[in-house]
Amino acid sequence: MGRSRYRICYEKAPYFLTCTVLNWIPLFTRPQTAGIILDALRYRQEKIGWKIYGYVILENHIHLIVQAENLAMELPRFKSYTARKLIDHLKECRSERLLQQLAFFRKDHKRDRDYQCWEEGSHPQLIENEQVLRQKLDYIHQNPVQRGVCG
Repeated sequence: MGRSRYRICYEKAPYFLTCTVLNWIPLFTRPQTAGIILDALRYRQEKIGWKIYGYVILENHIHLIVQAENLAMELPRFKSYTARKLIDHLKECRSERLLQQLAFFRKDHKRDRDYQCWEEGSHPQLIENEQVLRQKLDYIHQNPVQRGVCG
């Protein structure tokens, strides 16, 4: 789970997660890139059994509340898969500016790739009870409002 002190310890519990695009690059400003995330979430829901309580896709990060068996292993797979798909899409669309940013801000220890899409980690926060679940769902719903994306 990256180098974060936050860990997924209880495999059967839901977690509030934040996946941030490298250096907060606004990658999800087009329906196609957000669609890659939505397709990946739908697949995990249908084929892997993710229980998704809520999510929001903002221009440079996503918030999720997810419960899944072996989430600690599945979340990095989700990020790896979506990174590959996003980078392939950007190459296909010749989005040179975004690709240059993903290459420029790539962490030095990521020498096995030309681009890095996601920041490391996901800051997992255990949802311990219904009150915490409600608080995190409210946060997810209000996040785009506070950012001025919707009213």
